[in-house]
Amino acid sequence: MARVFSGIQPSGELHIGNYLGAVQNWVRLQTQHDCLFSIVDLHAITQPYDAATLASLTLDMAVSLYAVGLDPEQCIVFVQSHVAEHTDLNWLLTSVTPLGELERQTQFKDKAQRQESVPAGLLAYPILQAADVLLYKASLVPVGEDQVQHLELMREIARRWNARHGTGYFPEPQPLLTKTRRVLGLDGKAKMSKSLGNTIGLFESPEAIWEKLRPAATDPARKTRKDPGTPEICNIFTVHEGFSPPDTVTEVAHNCRTAGWGCLDCKRVLADNMIATLAPMRERANALRREPATVLERLRAGAGRARALARKTMAEVRDRMGFLKAGED
Repeated sequence: MARVFSGIQPSGELHIGNYLGAVQNWVRLQTQHDCLFSIVDLHAITQPYDAATLASLTLDMAVSLYAVGLDPEQCIVFVQSHVAEHTDLNWLLTSVTPLGELERQTQFKDKAQRQESVPAGLLAYPILQAADVLLYKASLVPVGEDQVQHLELMREIARRWNARHGTGYFPEPQPLLTKTRRVLGLDGKAKMSKSLGNTIGLFESPEAIWEKLRPAATDPARKTRKDPGTPEICNIFTVHEGFSPPDTVTEVAHNCRTAGWGCLDCKRVLADNMIATLAPMRERANALRREPATVLERLRAGAGRARALARKTMAEVRDRMGFLKAGED
């Protein structure tokens, strides 16, 4: 089986954008490939963050990943900072990464414009991403369209290292694009993000889901119930595609185009399907929160499995790069 690597930052509880855009796909992939999924806390510190909450947010993310269906018997789930080889390989890969390529990354330019003082970690973020994937010789990376440029740089780093230290050692990772379109926030404008307050948490109560969904933005052409709309441009329809059965999605599209339903009718159907889908996940999350030691043990075991793969890679990398081997203790 092909090896897959992907990561998610420790932002606490998952929201529906995370689920539809990435994690739902991870649950499917774990049965099809050799998968590693990491909570990438080292990436999180390249932006301003609260050190007092980092550990709890990391634990909350682990609870979320297990609750939605990632099975430690089928895949490896671990915390990035628990495997020191990520930072080891990150430094070694800086020796072959062109500065100009880092400066050309769209995400770096966007984020750097918003900061008075730009940390070097923000510039080097894609090198750590490359280390995350190459450390396990993963050949597939499930990504959204906004990460494709970083993946192209990842392949360039692999090519340059291979040319200098051993042809074909690192595979050139290929993107595994998710079929789900990007989910906008409830305002229908910006990407769903906790910092913007436009999300629905994956484990919120049925009442909270409906309270947030009811005023959510829809097709602006539907000013009244009698106005027909275009489902393909409506964010609510995108969410329907993630949570509703195919026949319901077809019905939603028809009733939108013909004004057979009002937007509130459409949202009520969506809310019912979301609540039914998310209920067992919420129950699993609640059970896991009552047993934090179990979650920590799973993460410890996952890091151990990841570390065994990482140490083998790093021993080979150091040998190929010509480092003096340490003596036996």
